[in-house]
Amino acid sequence: MEGTAVLGRLNWQLGEVVATRPETPRTKSITLDVPGWTGHRPGQHVDLRLTSEDGYHAERSYSIASPPEDRSRVTLTVERIDTGEVSPYLTDELHEGDQLELRGPIGGYFVWEASMGGPLFLVAGGSGIVPLMAMIRHRAAAGPSVATRLLYSSRSLGEIIYRDELDRLTQSSPGLEVAHTLTRETPPGWAGYRRRVDADMLRDVAWPPDQNPLTYICGPTPFVEGAATILAGLGYGPQRIKTERFGPTG
Repeated sequence: MEGTAVLGRLNWQLGEVVATRPETPRTKSITLDVPGWTGHRPGQHVDLRLTSEDGYHAERSYSIASPPEDRSRVTLTVERIDTGEVSPYLTDELHEGDQLELRGPIGGYFVWEASMGGPLFLVAGGSGIVPLMAMIRHRAAAGPSVATRLLYSSRSLGEIIYRDELDRLTQSSPGLEVAHTLTRETPPGWAGYRRRVDADMLRDVAWPPDQNPLTYICGPTPFVEGAATILAGLGYGPQRIKTERFGPTG
């Protein structure tokens, strides 16, 4: 039965677009209704496949942003890459009622569920927030009993994905703390950090190492490697640090 379940996840299936929502000028959330969806764990991803009229296929992997509590609905948040084959179509041309081929969920390493406990420390760079947002949404839906801190690095205020929702959750979800840093532009009166993530910032925001936090870091490769190296130097156990990185698509 387990083998059959794995094979099922690797089969392509159709999902219908039931909602789209701009998150920033360059990112859009796409919600799909996927009949027969068997569920996922926060942190997993899916493969999407687009097929042109001449039969050419383009495939890309996207992290799932929605919590497993959404049942048959799967939300992906896509950042537009100007030179990409897939993301411009998903962000600019896709409409409700369209169908997309997907397979998954995929991945079992970079996952967190409320039953795993904490404290939880999340570090995101840019669109690396997406799988971490699935964890935050799951935490809120499951009962916010796990103390959680998020450090989120963005280039500017307008590029903070899920900014309004994160603000709401810090007010309505006890035990969730969010710290932002902006690396390029800061608006007047900005009270957050104004630089790239460094050792002093992580020392300020992270849980003390003796609390043995579960840590998830996601973003561009240099960002992830830098943050993980700093945390290890601060005394975080490597076995409690999980990383997921991404780079430009081919």
